[in-house]
Amino acid sequence: MTLSIEPADFEDPSLRAFLEAHLADMAPQSPLESQHALDLAALRQPTVRLWAAQKDHRIVGTCALAVLEPGHEELKSMRTDPDFRGQGFASRLLLHALEDAAQRKLSRISLETGAMEFFAPARSLYRKHGFKQCQPFGSYQEDPNSIYMTRILKLD
Repeated sequence: MTLSIEPADFEDPSLRAFLEAHLADMAPQSPLESQHALDLAALRQPTVRLWAAQKDHRIVGTCALAVLEPGHEELKSMRTDPDFRGQGFASRLLLHALEDAAQRKLSRISLETGAMEFFAPARSLYRKHGFKQCQPFGSYQEDPNSIYMTRILKLD
């Protein structure tokens, strides 16, 4: 009954289905030019770390970090299965990614999320965990459909 968070198994068909559902959820929320979710092939790149959270052998969430530049990575593919939202799994996944980033001595994690009401719970989650709104980063441009956030990590 406990939640386990492990590196994603790309050979698991349930991971493919979960990530396809993520893309399907996002597609109607933003115009095509404002959709920035990574597909399975992009998540398999060596510059991306993807975790899957499982409860009772069912994937209930995913979270990834993708390298932008040395010391700065982007949070990607943050999703909780709709049947399990509101149970704290997203916070646990986010904290797992932040801990991984801190262990690797990253200085900053940034993200892009939607500006629409659909994404309000995600923005609230990120604010709760210390992310602040920022200017576009990496290859992003100003977009009224996107909100950019970042968090500076404390280095010991």
